[in-house]
Amino acid sequence: MAKKTITPSLKNPFDPPEKVEFTIPGEVAGVRGGYEDVMQEGHDLIQRPIKSVAVGQIEKQHFKKRMTVWERINVLTQAKPNILFQNWGKNLDGASLVTGILNINGRDVGVYGHDFTVRAGSIDATNGNKLARMFKMCGEKGLPLIGMNDSAGAFVPAGVGGLDGYAEAFTALRKISGVVPTVMCMFGFNAGGGSYLPRQGSFLIQPKDTFFGLTGPGVVKSVLGEDITPEELGGPKVHCASGVTDLTVADETAALRTAVRLVSYLPDNNYSTAPFQETSDPLDRKTWEINTLLKKAFNSPTGFNTPFDVSIIIQQICDHGDYFELQPDRSREAITALGRLGGNVVGFVANNSAVSSGQIDCDSAVKIARFVRFCNIYNIPLIFMEDTTGFLPGREQEARGIVQAGRSMLDSIIDVRTPRILLILRNAYGGAYASYNNYPTGADLVLALPTTRLAVMGPAGKEFVYKGELRKIRGAIKKMVADGVLERTKAGMDGTEAKKDAEAEAAEWLKLQEAELNLRYEKELMNPKEGLALGSISSLVMPTDLRQVLGENMNFLLRHYKASSWQDVQREFH
Repeated sequence: MAKKTITPSLKNPFDPPEKVEFTIPGEVAGVRGGYEDVMQEGHDLIQRPIKSVAVGQIEKQHFKKRMTVWERINVLTQAKPNILFQNWGKNLDGASLVTGILNINGRDVGVYGHDFTVRAGSIDATNGNKLARMFKMCGEKGLPLIGMNDSAGAFVPAGVGGLDGYAEAFTALRKISGVVPTVMCMFGFNAGGGSYLPRQGSFLIQPKDTFFGLTGPGVVKSVLGEDITPEELGGPKVHCASGVTDLTVADETAALRTAVRLVSYLPDNNYSTAPFQETSDPLDRKTWEINTLLKKAFNSPTGFNTPFDVSIIIQQICDHGDYFELQPDRSREAITALGRLGGNVVGFVANNSAVSSGQIDCDSAVKIARFVRFCNIYNIPLIFMEDTTGFLPGREQEARGIVQAGRSMLDSIIDVRTPRILLILRNAYGGAYASYNNYPTGADLVLALPTTRLAVMGPAGKEFVYKGELRKIRGAIKKMVADGVLERTKAGMDGTEAKKDAEAEAAEWLKLQEAELNLRYEKELMNPKEGLALGSISSLVMPTDLRQVLGENMNFLLRHYKASSWQDVQREFH
């Protein structure tokens, strides 16, 4: 039998056992006293916003296929968040709002998120002030901001305090507009102030099966007697069509990861540049795919009138073909995107002939204006790609204010102070050319492909250039028809049939004559020669050299550009 070993101890075996209910995390357990009581109370307050929520409330979020605010933060970053302004509100429960600083890919990014498990994420005066304080900090420190919106709006029992809270948050967010970029994610069901606040941000991302709007379907039913679903009233399809939403995604995880990706293209503030990212994609890589695209398009039966998707050209120019398109589901006759060229972030504004011949209408003009202004404010250089037959004419566009929308686009382009290049791909006609970042409007460099057709007007311009010849041709029609009728009646054809046949022959002849003049007009005037002669175009570029030429010129321009805020604070365009 083994002998039992007795370890000597100074502890009296008859003393009552010591009870240690709390120790500071990481500390060796000891005797509890007043200090431990205070530490436990403090630790409980720190943990309270996370642990005070009933499991049932969390399960409700999960049942609706929504995450809690803490789970959303974990998607944004693997690093531990620095939660600021923790326990606000009478109940010290975090007041249904979480604010903090996250480390996202090595950068400090401000974040706020409504905690829907507490009071449905509603806002009162207390957490309105909390939000305002967070916005002010981001503005002062120059930090980009990500917002996670999941709020029922103002907290009704708070009375006017909820409205004051929103008003304070509105004001603070507007004051950092144009100082730091903000990316807003919409989750759940948001109404009233819960919609206005995030739309003050730079960009708004909305997943499927979410709603935001002035009011919900219930209020619409009671006020207007109109039956409507949340999806029909304020779903992603509604808001992406109007331009209220910049990006629609499948779910919450996609929204958060899209926000992180978007932030990677954005600078921290209006006095710095977007992050440079080393690339293994050679700047002198030949862009043969662009050459192939244009060859197939212009050698097709429709020739130089053949539409093509300009996003393929953007893809081939960008590092490893990676770019980030904004408002991709709206007004695709104009493409606005962020990409990298030789490691530098560049904004792309391109006419897309695959949609409506690339014509600029009210929506695409405003889309371009807003994007150009954003890039101008945040020191992002711009490459314009022109291929448009002009502004879209017609009664509807005039009634909607195409002149005003076009003026917004023109104003935004004239105001640009960042490096900017115009590349004319094909069509550049009339007022669209005159307002689309040419030398007179301030371009640093204007380049063109050999396929460029630069002119005051398209083929219709022959009516003015060859006015005398057309008058003679059309004047000969009457005599041609009369002679044709005479010949046919002499040959024994019925008079009515003879006239019909002669008119058809004359019409075909006229069509061929006008087609010849069209070709002559295109050859003589719809080309880059006059632009080169006048200095409107600096040089022609072969399609296979586009990445290299654009990249080298942009590097030159950026070497001589000093990032700074634009005059005083310039608010973002809405």
